[in-house]
Amino acid sequence: MKLNCIAIDDEPLALGLVSSFIEQTPFLHLAGAFSNALDALSIMGEGHIQLVFLDIHMPELSGMEFSKLLKQSITFGQYRIIFTTAYNQFAIEGYQVDAIYYLLKPFSYQEFLKAALKAQVYFEQVPTDTTNLIPAEAREQYLFVKSDYKLVRIDFEDILFIESLKDYVKIHLVQQEKPVLSLSSLKAITEKLPTADFIRIHRSYVVAISKIDSITKTSVQIGQTTIAVGDQYRDNFNVLLARWS
Repeated sequence: MKLNCIAIDDEPLALGLVSSFIEQTPFLHLAGAFSNALDALSIMGEGHIQLVFLDIHMPELSGMEFSKLLKQSITFGQYRIIFTTAYNQFAIEGYQVDAIYYLLKPFSYQEFLKAALKAQVYFEQVPTDTTNLIPAEAREQYLFVKSDYKLVRIDFEDILFIESLKDYVKIHLVQQEKPVLSLSSLKAITEKLPTADFIRIHRSYVVAISKIDSITKTSVQIGQTTIAVGDQYRDNFNVLLARWS
């Protein structure tokens, strides 16, 4: 699940930086960027924004005033705020208006990612739609793939990793020496997997997070198999590292 985010900052460089950080974070989606808090009221009123990266010191309507305005209404849906500001004296007040994190400028991507991960954990624990109200044990914990002219059931918990081979994928399973070969793209298979349990770290590999035995800065080890991290998926991998660092 990607969190729908907006960024609000009257400084163009700061707004651009936060927007860029959001766009390079795999589990965040940038729904809008605003230099004026008043301009963001419309999109907040749609009720689908979950995370607001909000500067505090702004003309017309400050970030603190904006957050208090949101808190007074029930029309803005379920959201949380991450404050971004150069003034640390606002920190205590920030937590009084449901801010989930407080980023002091200038901040690095690693610090930004730490804040974003905290938000991700929060929304994983709090139902945001009717799908999340379904008990985990009642949801489908498997998928069917075409293999050898039949549909084969694959339980998610049995998957070690999935390997792409041109027009086919190899699904490597626990306690099964021979992988399941299926005529499918890796992208199509990935879309059927629970995003909390699997991560794509290479153009040719998706791995089960719970089956990872060890991690280095450039690879993961699953059993006797070492899988390199592709440059294109480095950000995904950094998110994984940040969970345990």
